[in-house]
Amino acid sequence: MREVDVAVVGAGVVGLAAAAALSGAGQSVVILEQQPSAARGITSRNSEVVHAGLYYPPGSLKAELCVEGRRALYAWCEERRVGYRKLGKLVVATRESEVEILGELLERGRENGAGDVSWLKAGEVSQLEPAVLSKAALHSPETGIVDAQGLCFSLLAESETHGAIFLPRHEVFSLSRAGPDWLLGVRLEGDENQLLRCGSVVLAAGLAYESLASRAGLDADQHHFRQFPCKGDYFSLIPSAPLRLQRLIYPVPSDGGLGIHATLDLGGAVRFGPDAEYVDALDDWVVSPEKAVGFLSAIRRYLPSIQSDWIRPDYAGLRPRLSAPGEGFRDFLIEEPSPAGCPGLILCVGIESPGLTAALAIGKRVAGLL
Repeated sequence: MREVDVAVVGAGVVGLAAAAALSGAGQSVVILEQQPSAARGITSRNSEVVHAGLYYPPGSLKAELCVEGRRALYAWCEERRVGYRKLGKLVVATRESEVEILGELLERGRENGAGDVSWLKAGEVSQLEPAVLSKAALHSPETGIVDAQGLCFSLLAESETHGAIFLPRHEVFSLSRAGPDWLLGVRLEGDENQLLRCGSVVLAAGLAYESLASRAGLDADQHHFRQFPCKGDYFSLIPSAPLRLQRLIYPVPSDGGLGIHATLDLGGAVRFGPDAEYVDALDDWVVSPEKAVGFLSAIRRYLPSIQSDWIRPDYAGLRPRLSAPGEGFRDFLIEEPSPAGCPGLILCVGIESPGLTAALAIGKRVAGLL
């Protein structure tokens, strides 16, 4: 007999958002997570930025779900008292050659529904942020920051309110079809293996996704969903540094990335990053102090007063990118690969930025597929 309607594999923000949407729609849900608690993976190591929707190609899932997710996230946080601040963001051009790109971003943001994005002259930028050097900038008032852990725990609480069961320290080691259902082999740390029969499976396992998909009979290369881990390092501004920012500061994007930007946390602390480096190791969280030189060079383009002894290594994160090194834009992949013989298996792949912002919209989309 089927024991549960849906098994959600992965308790990061995307898996938890899917669990909340599914359980809220009346499905019986089990959330399986191999870590000791929720939100211990990719979700725990990001900038906690709520994006407005400036950067992504119109019509893409990233654009659509970012805007929908942002609106839903702010409302969710307000209703459930999850910490957030709508600080706003400046995207600054520091060279004349970048001013034209700002214009393109402005049009893209307006088309995507990124909110009341406005053009600022250099003098207007200085009035808002005296430490910032620019030729011009875009002001995005809908950009903000959120307590990612608090958001995840609120999603988990919502799921459990609707009857979902959360099982930490449970590793999925096999997935196979069992008639119309799925049979999952689950290993509890220090205990016997178990079997779980469910109607559908949501794979929201981040960087562990490929091994799970292969166990279900899907080939990452054949179906074009191989993920490429990309490490991002962060440096923080020391508390005694005489530099104050009221908003997030981003350079003009280049080479497919957003550049090393300045963000704030809910306590007002400033950090810089991330950079982007494709890696093989999934457990290297060391931030090399030697990277400070490159970070300072990037930061000084828009914060020329910053001194070398004002920053220090902070933390690192990993992003599950679908785009290989040198490859262009790749969208989120959220689908049920039924033609491959996997009905009822929902894939959430390549959920990098703006995945945190889009999480509630992704969860709603997943629920719609089932």
